[in-house]
Amino acid sequence: MMAYELRSARYLAADIHRQLIRKGDTVVDATVGNGHDTCALAELVGPEGRVIGFDLQEDAVSRTRQRLEEAGLLSRCELHAVGHEHLAEYVRPGIRLAVFNLGWLPGGDKSVTTRWETTRKAVSAALELLSPLGAVTVCAYPGHAAGDEERRELMAFLSALRPQDFNVLHQRFLNAGPGAPECFVIQKQASAGNE
Repeated sequence: MMAYELRSARYLAADIHRQLIRKGDTVVDATVGNGHDTCALAELVGPEGRVIGFDLQEDAVSRTRQRLEEAGLLSRCELHAVGHEHLAEYVRPGIRLAVFNLGWLPGGDKSVTTRWETTRKAVSAALELLSPLGAVTVCAYPGHAAGDEERRELMAFLSALRPQDFNVLHQRFLNAGPGAPECFVIQKQASAGNE
């Protein structure tokens, strides 16, 4: 029997994705990056499901498309080379999950990073588009100026959500030191909007 091991913020998010997604679901990858999460999500939704991915950087979208093609998963995905703040223009209500990895593209230009102004719009839109008991996961990366601001503003924004509408979890490793990734999980209440 395997023991449960506490691991990184990204591991926690991926564990939640595996537990939440059902075959045939529609999910959003709001920051496709190098395509690792996009591929994992495409596996989870199955052939009848849909992954809608966004990234401002064309290079990220190209890498993700190539990774999906190599894995035979591209037909389940729709990729957009636009900022995630535009996701409401491409996504209909009723999504099961939206995934955000903030910061910069791993291996890419570190001067190109997510910013709170656009992240706020994207997270707000994703929360509106969720089906009951659907969730948004956000992995935040403090430790640099933009990341510190994004985390601080995200904390304030999520703390103000009505508990009648959403449950919000924040996970961080207290002994990991400054700059360690943190995971936020926001789940829409089953009764949200029925009051």
